[in-house]
Amino acid sequence: MEYKIGDLVTRKSHNHDMVFMITYIDDNEVCYLKGVNIRLQADSPIEDLRLYDSKEDVEQEEDFLKCASIEYSLNRDDYFYLPGKILHIDADQDYLKRCLDYYHKASLEAVGVVMNEKEVPGEINSLLEQYHPSIVVITGHDAYYKNKNIAEHYKNSSYFVNAVKEARNYEKSHQKLVIIAGACQSNYEELIKAGATFASSPKRVNIHALDPAIIATKISLTCTSESIDLKELLNRTKYGPEGIGGLQTNGMMYVGYPR
Repeated sequence: MEYKIGDLVTRKSHNHDMVFMITYIDDNEVCYLKGVNIRLQADSPIEDLRLYDSKEDVEQEEDFLKCASIEYSLNRDDYFYLPGKILHIDADQDYLKRCLDYYHKASLEAVGVVMNEKEVPGEINSLLEQYHPSIVVITGHDAYYKNKNIAEHYKNSSYFVNAVKEARNYEKSHQKLVIIAGACQSNYEELIKAGATFASSPKRVNIHALDPAIIATKISLTCTSESIDLKELLNRTKYGPEGIGGLQTNGMMYVGYPR
């Protein structure tokens, strides 16, 4: 069977557990893949692939999005509301677009910037000064090389950690700047130590493309006087507290009166 860039496929060797899109095919018929819904990059010999032809994952994705949606009933007769502004920095343009669409559906002010993970530590201060967000998301792709005999076991965690350190030096208070950082299998402990409010991945598992946006949206639409229910929020994400964890914090939405 011939495959082409853009085809949706699954891997036989992984029991067809995840849907990927082919992004590149080299001369040795090795296909480079990107998760459709999960923030994961991989490569695979072409003979290990099968074209995706099932509706089951589509239905599961729709059920997840319904569960993850953030809805609020606000008293707009008397009060006005100023949700937290979001700056979302993502190394993957496709995932960023999905997150921006998610923010748009919630009527939030969000700025998206596509930037390679390596570049973020050197650029984040200027972005914070330019956009003045109350919530910043720093994400893209990562991987944990459990079985490799190398000094650095993570693909991009060090860049995320350094970016978080720069952002936290810019604003030391978690109540003035919420930082959400990491991607699939990132070094959760080091991200939290560096100053992240929320980070992936406590159990070194993959995360959904929208997981950082779900966290950011909930915080943006929660009043500054209201504490975030950590367990309830994390359970809205695809893999719960195995995929993302964080610190107890308040929301970032200001409420004003009269309207």
